[in-house]
Amino acid sequence: MDFDFSPEQKQLKDHVRRFLADRCDSAAVRRILDGPEPYDRALWRGLGELGYLGAAIPEAWGGLGAGYLEACVIAEELGRAVAPVPWDSSIAVAAECLLDAGTDAQKARWLPRLAAGEAVATLALAERTGRDADRDVRTRAARGPGGTVLDGTKPAVPDGDVADLVIVVATDDGGATRSLYLVEPAAGGVASTPVRTVDPTRSHATLAFAGAPAEPLGAPGAADAILSRVLDRAAVLVAFAQLGGADRALEAGRDYAQQRFAFGRPIGSLQAVKHLLADMYVSATLARSNCYWAAWALSTGSPELPVAAASARVAATQAYQHCARDNIQVHGGMGFTWAFDCHLHYRRSNLLALSLGAASRWEDRLVDLLRERRAA
Repeated sequence: MDFDFSPEQKQLKDHVRRFLADRCDSAAVRRILDGPEPYDRALWRGLGELGYLGAAIPEAWGGLGAGYLEACVIAEELGRAVAPVPWDSSIAVAAECLLDAGTDAQKARWLPRLAAGEAVATLALAERTGRDADRDVRTRAARGPGGTVLDGTKPAVPDGDVADLVIVVATDDGGATRSLYLVEPAAGGVASTPVRTVDPTRSHATLAFAGAPAEPLGAPGAADAILSRVLDRAAVLVAFAQLGGADRALEAGRDYAQQRFAFGRPIGSLQAVKHLLADMYVSATLARSNCYWAAWALSTGSPELPVAAASARVAATQAYQHCARDNIQVHGGMGFTWAFDCHLHYRRSNLLALSLGAASRWEDRLVDLLRERRAA
């Protein structure tokens, strides 16, 4: 069995890397980090024009229709470049929600716009963060003569300040069930307050819903089932973004260790630095193994996907944080300065560790799944 990507997929990887090298170097990332723009709009549109955003979206809904393996390849390159675009919230999560549970009319309206980079979408899940955050939902849906409206607050929603579409998890039937709803902030009833995070290149906002018009997404009470499937798929895609970032942080540390001289020799010849780089390599390689398994499970629809997705999520989160942190250590005192790019990956690694639920949630999920498998 071949667990490597095909020559065509590797060629796609090279194309995406060259495009991002030209359009998303560290100077472009820093413009978003230091400037007023919440994300790189030109880059977002460019990714859409080339079809990269719609890799896993069927052609019938305006996408490229290539498949999840191609989406994984693209995700890895976006993570490597620390791309300041709303890819994870719009494509890895929101688009997958629409594909999984949307009506034909909902798909036809939103998926082509997301694939083209003409719109931004996000998921507003819980009211707090932490291990059990996804179970804490107090936003409520109420049905009236004019349709369904939502009331409640969602903190730190990724791209909540720029989203054209928000997929909201809300309780209904007196809080007995949870359902998904589509909300367009432009329709009114939504107040957005920007939230500062460790990585300003990925904007967040607290969204307050007060009688916001909402449209059901999926069957009533089906939020948990839909999100279970969607978040498994999203975990694989985001894990590849983390993998790309881990590899780039490792390469940056390696290159600096070869070029920086101390006491007449490159610091890469020092045993302490060698150990740092070797440990980073082991973490990244272990993450790649888990990510490739998860990509196979995702692309084939294997029943192994829940376990594979959780494994990839845990391994990639640990690898990216490890490599980003130790890259700073390899750079020494210079690694802590604003002038070097080490902090770009350090910021992104910590932000992605909290996306899709805290790392502890995925560790618990992996343990529970393995216990269930053993019991069966």
